[in-house]
Amino acid sequence: MTTQNRGSIAKVVSASLIGTTIEWYDFFLYTSAAALVFGKLFFPTNDPLTGTLLAFLTYAVGFLARPIGGLVFGHFGDRLGRKKLLVLSLLLMGGSTCAMGILPTYATVGVLAPILLTSLRLVQGFALGGEWGGAVLIVSEHGDDKRRGFWASWPQCGAPGGNLLATAVLAILAATQSDEAFLSWGWRIPFLLSGVLVVIGLWIRLAVSESPVFLAAKEKSEPEHAPVVEVFRNNWRAVLITIGSRMAENVSYYVITAFILVYVTTGLGLPKSAGLNAVLIGSAVHFVTIPLWGTLSDRIGRRPVYLFGAIGIAVWSFAFFAMLDTKNSGFIILATTVGLVLHGAMYGPQAAFFSEQFPTRVRYTGLSVGGQLSSIAAGAVAPLIAVALFKEFGSTVPVSLYVVAMCVLTVIALLVARETKGESLHSEVLTKRGHVPA
Repeated sequence: MTTQNRGSIAKVVSASLIGTTIEWYDFFLYTSAAALVFGKLFFPTNDPLTGTLLAFLTYAVGFLARPIGGLVFGHFGDRLGRKKLLVLSLLLMGGSTCAMGILPTYATVGVLAPILLTSLRLVQGFALGGEWGGAVLIVSEHGDDKRRGFWASWPQCGAPGGNLLATAVLAILAATQSDEAFLSWGWRIPFLLSGVLVVIGLWIRLAVSESPVFLAAKEKSEPEHAPVVEVFRNNWRAVLITIGSRMAENVSYYVITAFILVYVTTGLGLPKSAGLNAVLIGSAVHFVTIPLWGTLSDRIGRRPVYLFGAIGIAVWSFAFFAMLDTKNSGFIILATTVGLVLHGAMYGPQAAFFSEQFPTRVRYTGLSVGGQLSSIAAGAVAPLIAVALFKEFGSTVPVSLYVVAMCVLTVIALLVARETKGESLHSEVLTKRGHVPA
C-alpha cells in the first residue's frame, strides 16, 4: 500500500471510528440509564428488579427496530452508496438521544413518559441498524485485502469507545453528585451532550469519499432485484452464518456490560460505581485489543480467532460471576476486563469476516440484515433473560449456562462457514449458495 493510500484509509478509518463511537455512545447511554435510573423515573414499582425489567423491555424495543433500519439503510446503501446513509444515521441517532434528555418523567406526565421514551428508543434502534453495516463496509471497501482484518476492526472499536464514553460520563456524574441530584436532573446531561458530539461527527464524516468498491460495482451493473430479495435468494447461507456467529458475541457483551450493573447493585448490594468503574476500565482495554485481534485474523484466519473468543467466553462465564461474588473491586474489574478481551477475539475479525461473505451489490443489505436479525435473538433479550433468570433462581449459574448455550450456536456457525482471509471484495463470483469457487 502506498503512502497516499495509507493516508486515505487512515482518514476513512478515523471518520468511521468517530462516527460509530458517537452512535454507540448514544445507544449504550440508554443501556446504562435503563439499569440505573429509567426503572425509577419511567417505570416506578415497589420491586426494583421489576422496574428494571420494564426499563430493559424498552431497551429491547430498540433492537426490534434494528433489522428494519438495516433493511432500509441496506437497500439504499447498496443503490445510492455508503456515505449518504451514514450521515443520515448519525443525524437520526443524535436527534433521538438529545430528545431523551428533555423528556418529562412518569411523575410529571404519567404513562405518556414511557411511551415517549419507547418511541425515541425505536428511532435509536432504526438508526443503529443502518449505521453498523455502512461503517464497517466503507472501511472494508477502502482497505487492502491483506490487512482488511486490521483496518475493518477499527469501526468495531466504536462499540467499546462509545460504551467507555457513556460509562465515563455517568461515572463522573455519579461521583460528583448525590443520588438525589443524579436522579432528579443529572442523568439528563449525558443525553444532551450527544448534540455536541453529533456536530463533530458530521463534520468529520462528510469529508470522507465514497467506497471505491461500491463505485466500481455500480459502473458495471445495477441489481436485477431489490437487494433484500437477492440476499435471501442467493446468499441465505451467508445470512445464517452471520446470525449464528453473532449469538455468543452479542449475548456475552450485554451480560458483561449491562447485566453487571444490575447484579452488583441489586444482587450484591454494592454501589453503582463498582459496576461502572469495572465497565469503564474493561472498555478501555477492550478498545485497545480489538485491532490486535483483527491483525491476528489477517495472519492466521478469521475463524480460528473467532472460535477462540467463543470458546473462551463459554469458559469465562462461570469465572466471571465467581469473581464478582467476592465483592472485591479488583476482582470485579479483572473479571470484566478479561471477559471483554475474550469478546474482542470475536468482535475484532467480525467486520472483515462478515463483509467477505457477500458480493458488493448486496453487501450492505446482507451484512445489515444478518447482523441485525441476530441482535433481536441475542442482544435484545440478553439483559432481560439474565435478569429474569437471576430473579427466578436467585443464582447466576443459569445466566452462565445461557451464555454457554449461545456460544455453542456460534461455534456451530463458524464450523460450517468458509475461511475468507485475503479474499477480494471486488469479486462478484459468489455462487447462489454464497461460496467462492476454489
